[in-house]
Amino acid sequence: MEQMDEAILAQLSRDGRMSFTDLGKTVGLSTSATQQRVRRLEQRGIITGYRAVIDPTRVGRTLTAFVEIQPLGTDRDDRVPEFLATLPQVTSCYSVAGDASYLCLAQVGTTEELDDLLNLIRRELPVNTVTTVVLRTLFRHRPLVG
Repeated sequence: MEQMDEAILAQLSRDGRMSFTDLGKTVGLSTSATQQRVRRLEQRGIITGYRAVIDPTRVGRTLTAFVEIQPLGTDRDDRVPEFLATLPQVTSCYSVAGDASYLCLAQVGTTEELDDLLNLIRRELPVNTVTTVVLRTLFRHRPLVG
């Protein structure tokens, strides 16, 4: 990847709403050259989208937990990711190696809501769960470049 593309990605990862004019000034390109490079990055699938980053505490989700999902049997249940994707409290889910098959990030309002979520998962799927509650977030959403 070219150094100029990395500079563009670094700026957009900090402020995805930056205008092409401001972005160009920051990286030393004209507005049209900047727009062309951004479009190429999008077409190549390097930039996959833009979104608003929402503070979970401001929308009532003050408790964050990592939930390990461990299948009870030796067979991997393909329904697990489909079911977890239906739960709005589960904001990220990863297939992982180790004791667990999946590692999920859950954001809820209270410990009671977390307990309800864990009970629902264990009731609907043949799995055990291991949960770690986050006390404080030191940083998140770090840019991949720059």
